[in-house]
Amino acid sequence: MTERSLLNQLVDALRCLPGVGPKSAQRMAFYLLEQDREGGRHLASVLEAAMERIKRCRRCRTLSEQELCGLCAKPDRDDALLCVIEHPSEIVAVEQATDFHGRYFVLGGRLSPLDGIGPEALGLDLLETQLREREIQELILAISPTVEGSATSHFIAAMAARYQVRTTRIAHGVPLGGELEYVDGSTLAHAFAGRQGVEP
Repeated sequence: MTERSLLNQLVDALRCLPGVGPKSAQRMAFYLLEQDREGGRHLASVLEAAMERIKRCRRCRTLSEQELCGLCAKPDRDDALLCVIEHPSEIVAVEQATDFHGRYFVLGGRLSPLDGIGPEALGLDLLETQLREREIQELILAISPTVEGSATSHFIAAMAARYQVRTTRIAHGVPLGGELEYVDGSTLAHAFAGRQGVEP
C-alpha cells in the first residue's frame, strides 16, 4: 500500500511539468523505476541543487547561479539598449535569432490585476531604477502581444517616457496572441529588425 502511494506521489509530482498529463506522467514514472533508476537519482539530485542554487540575476532578473548572470557580467554588451522580455527562455530565442548586443530585463510574466500580478511582482521598481540611473537610450519591448502583454507594454512605455527614454516594440511577424518562445528564428529576427515606437 505504501509503495503504491509513493508511486502515485511520483506521478503527481511529474504532472507539475508543462504539457505533462496523467498518462505522460505515469509513463515517465514507470520508465524511471523500471528502466533508469540511476537516471532518476541523477535527475532528483540535479533538480534539488537547481531549486536551491538558481536564483534571479540582481540586474536583469534572469535565472542564474551567480549574483550577476553571464550576459550582465559581459562588459562588451551595449548599455544603451535594454530589451524587456517576459521569460528567461526568451533571451535564448533573441540571442539565437538576432544580432542584438544590448542588455535584458526579465519581467517573469505580465501585469494581470485579476490574478494578483502587479508591478512589484514583475520587478518594475528595479526597471524604473535602471531607467533613472543608467544611460539607456532605447527600451525595446519584446512582450507577447496578448491583452495583458499590451497593458504591460503601455505601463512600461509610460514609465520610460518619464525618463525621456525612447521606447520601441518588436512588431512584424509575431502573431497576435503568440508566445515569443514558440516563434521561429527568422520570424523573430524580422520582428526585431522592424520594431516600432510606442506611444505612452
